[in-house]
Amino acid sequence: MVLTYFQETVKVPFGTKHLDAALCFPSSVTDVHTAVILTHGAGGDMNFKHLVSLAHALASDGFLCLRFTCKGLNLGYRVKAYRAVLDYLKSQQKFAIKHIFVGGRSMGCRAAAALARQLSDESEDAVQGVICLSFPLHPPGQKHVHQQRSEDLRGLPEHMSVLCVSGTEDNMCDRVLFEGMVKEMKAQVEVFWLKGGSHGLTVKGRPEESVLEEVNLQVISWMNKQAA
Repeated sequence: MVLTYFQETVKVPFGTKHLDAALCFPSSVTDVHTAVILTHGAGGDMNFKHLVSLAHALASDGFLCLRFTCKGLNLGYRVKAYRAVLDYLKSQQKFAIKHIFVGGRSMGCRAAAALARQLSDESEDAVQGVICLSFPLHPPGQKHVHQQRSEDLRGLPEHMSVLCVSGTEDNMCDRVLFEGMVKEMKAQVEVFWLKGGSHGLTVKGRPEESVLEEVNLQVISWMNKQAA
């Protein structure tokens, strides 16, 4: 299914400031009931190529996608910003959103997981799931911090769905440690390992577009399973 979609840039209120954001949504807004919020890692912004590509793919498949920029490197600050974006999305009355998934890449998905955990303590159905692109389990060469980094993922409740997409060559996500952590999680988790993929989800010798397409397909097929 390939639908026509629109994109509009918006400003999300955040305290005394605003966060830059972009909404991608199918042209038939009345049929849109599921939304995905995405944000970037420690570097870059919402126009990071992977996020733009995924947002357009999601909107083409019938989902609303709201991606946003938050430049802070403090995780607590990023989580507060994420909550402001979630509240903004819920306030948009032209969309009849029933299900919300939160996600991002690298530090952005850490913030998403932390927010999902906070919200699950407050209300069982605040968000339905989390999408982790290149979850940064540990800094390069510092595997000993993986327990602290994964605390929020391990704290997600049984009813939460989680998709993790990581590269097999990611120097911030040791595969053995990550798969061990997944076994400790209570949430319903699916993991897709991108063969030869780096932390930036690039693969040596493969065109970027083909990698983006593969990752997008994994996310969309998982989303469709959640919506079924």
